[in-house]
This record gives sequence, C-alpha cells and structure tokens, in this order.
Amino acid sequence: MRLIQSLKITGVAVTVALAGCITSATAQEPAAEAAPADDGYPLVSGDFWEITGVDIKPGGGLYYANHLADRWRASQEFAKSQGWIKDYMVFGNYYNRPGEPDLYLVTIMERIPSGPESEAQYDAFREWADASTAQLASENADRAEFREITGTSLLQEMNFRD
Repeated sequence: MRLIQSLKITGVAVTVALAGCITSATAQEPAAEAAPADDGYPLVSGDFWEITGVDIKPGGGLYYANHLADRWRASQEFAKSQGWIKDYMVFGNYYNRPGEPDLYLVTIMERIPSGPESEAQYDAFREWADASTAQLASENADRAEFREITGTSLLQEMNFRD
C-alpha cells in the first residue's frame, strides 16, 4: 500500500512520499499512480513584503518624516522605476506598546534578487544616488540620532487559489 501526499509551504512545493508494501513469498501490491500536479492546496505564493520597524527618538519626528518624504521616497521611486519593487508605504503604529516601533516601512517586491542581481542593483542605486558606499553608510549613521531600527521581517503574501 502506498500513500503520497503533497504539501505547499511558503510557495515551495514539497512532496513527501510514505511508502509501504505488503510482501509475501509470492507477490507485492502494484505501485499507486503519481499524485496530480494540482493537489487542491488553497493558497498560492504571492509578493514578498519587507517590513522594517522604526522607533523615533524624542524630538526626531519631524526630521525623520522629512527624510522619509524626501530621500527615502525618492530612492523607493527609483527602485520602482527600475522594476525592483512593486510598491512601498509607511504605517504609523498608533497603539504601540513598550518595545514596539513607532513606524513600519514596507517595501513590496515580486521576488528576491539573486546575489549578482542584488549587487548590480546596489551599483545602479549608488550611481543614481551619486554616493559612495562610505557616504551612504555615513548618511545612515546620521539618522541614528533621530531613529532606531527595531528589526526587519521578510514576509510572503499567501493568496487564496481561485
């Protein structure tokens, strides 16, 4: 007797086959047919959402809001124009508890770039920004005076199958 079960976990199809057979001195049970490609799993993989938590330090709200509206937004628009991301947004956390961020920065992308593709994107971004890696790192460090990154998550949207 053979049991074949298909599972889908975060967009990666994993097939687990559990096999057992009845043996005797004279015969074995014939093999079961392969499972169909569509196993009826109700979810399909969607876009990736990168979500970064930002804690605004006292007195830093206006400075950081201006940074987001200017430099951050421009860089996101550049990435969007290149097709690297689909969208971006900022969420305010109105009822944040101790330890939770004040803002969430969200970037939505269809897929995660490979290593070489990611390097090429970074080079194109540095050229667009007209800045060296050291300059970009310095700008990021300067913002530490007004905000703290509390963490980043990479989530994948799971859509219902039609």
